[in-house]
Amino acid sequence: MNETLQTIAKRYSCRNFTDKVPGNEQLAAIAKAAIQSPSAMNRQPWRIVVLKNRQLIQEMEDEALQILASMPDRSDYDRIMSRGGKLFYNAPCMIMLPMPAAGSNGFEFIDLGIVCENIALAATSLGLGNVICAFSRLAFSGSKAEEFKQRSGFPDGFECGAAVLVGYAVSPVDPHEPDETKIIIIE
Repeated sequence: MNETLQTIAKRYSCRNFTDKVPGNEQLAAIAKAAIQSPSAMNRQPWRIVVLKNRQLIQEMEDEALQILASMPDRSDYDRIMSRGGKLFYNAPCMIMLPMPAAGSNGFEFIDLGIVCENIALAATSLGLGNVICAFSRLAFSGSKAEEFKQRSGFPDGFECGAAVLVGYAVSPVDPHEPDETKIIIIE
């Protein structure tokens, strides 16, 4: 199996990070992998924000948990609380992906998914734990949204698309077992 397929096979969603912050060289390599992502018509609608400010990450987590707790359907909130009550899993770094409002075709969301996967695979290849975190959007949906955008350096008119949490895993785990019954081959 080649290196790329090995990286894909060993990637898992890390939900328990140490306090150690990845080095600037590692983060720069991950950010570069992000901007090398393909996008519809090469529009590259996203920006890459590498956030290492733990206080800001914690404030965003607190805001997102409050919003999640106030939703009529509390199942997501209850699940997060049953897993230790940490939405961002103590990650020392959050790579945020601001993007403009999606157009009618929604290609921006496909582009966003590709960028997330490039970040996740790049981080895995460098020995870093990571988890794609769409819940990060919650922090940007409440009363502190504009403050968080400003403090995170979002360009005007951009919204939080998603984030990838990156750091060192407390205890690496095995990736989920792939379900090959989901593969359909038509000849």
